[in-house]
Order: sequence, then structure tokens, then C-alpha cells
Amino acid sequence: MVRQLKHHEQKLLRKVNFLEWKGDQGHREADVMRRYHIQEREDYHKYNKLCGQIRQLAHKLSQLPATDPVRIKHEKLLLEKLYAMGILATTAKVSELESKVSVSAMCRRRIGVVMCRLKMSETISAAVKLIEQGHVRVGPEVITDPAYLVTRKLEDYLTWVDSSKIKRTILKYRNELDDFDLL
Repeated sequence: MVRQLKHHEQKLLRKVNFLEWKGDQGHREADVMRRYHIQEREDYHKYNKLCGQIRQLAHKLSQLPATDPVRIKHEKLLLEKLYAMGILATTAKVSELESKVSVSAMCRRRIGVVMCRLKMSETISAAVKLIEQGHVRVGPEVITDPAYLVTRKLEDYLTWVDSSKIKRTILKYRNELDDFDLL
């Protein structure tokens, strides 16, 4: 029988789970969820499963002969798709997919992280709050889901909603606010 931990001992050990420590996988999941402000654990598991499927597909393609036209065609399509999504920095080789395609690479395309990179927000958590409040749109569509993945093409269309006070403040700061908008 184990004694009850004292208050200061509980404070020191609050982040350690002794019951499920083998299943923590080195705290990788918790680190990624904290860094990219992922609120749903299911999102992390979906990204992880998707990365595994991509790696599996790349492995199966690598088993085909190098001169096979099907292999060449599908490798090119896979690399172009991952580059267009923003997961890969360059369309280099299929052999690099094992190291380059990761949950972190998927999370870097979430709308909150892209907003921070574009200097629309200081922190990811602040960006998530703005998204949930309905201040952000991609093209004509207002986005309220912080798990929305922004592709390279849609990154240019990431703006503030017209009725947002943040957009009004930015226009006022730049002296570009139209008198019609004040009404």
C-alpha cells in the first residue's frame, strides 16, 4: 500500500502519470498538442494516422521497379500534392517522406499557426481565440474551426472579416479607413 502524497509532493509530480507512463511515448503527443495549441486529442491522432498512411504509400511505391511508369506517375502526384498542401518544403524525393512528413508538419498548416507566421497574431492561442470568435476568413468563407488546414494557395486569401473590429483598427492605423465604413 502506498501512502498519500503530501501537497508539495503532488505539486512537484503533477505532470507525471505513474499509472500510464509506458504509454506516454516520450511525451511527444503532449508536446505537439501544447506547441500548436491543439484542443482535441482526436485531431492529433488523425494527423498521426494520416502521416502513417502517407509513409505506407511511399513505402509501397518504393517497392515497385524504378522504371515503372505507374510508380513515376504516382510518386510525382504524391509529392506535388504534399507540396501544394504545404507539408513538404520542396518536391524532392519520395525517400525523404519518412523524415519530412510528420504530425508537426501537418500542424504547421493549421490556420492559427499560419496566422502567427503571417504576423496576424502574436501567439497561437490568441489566434485560436480570434478564429473561434469569427474574426478570420479564408477567401469568402468565415472560418471558426481552429483545426482548418490552410494550403499554400489559400494562404494568400487569409484575411480579417469585413465586419471585424481588428480590420477596422488596422485600416484606421494605416489611414485607409473609408468614411462609408464608419456608418
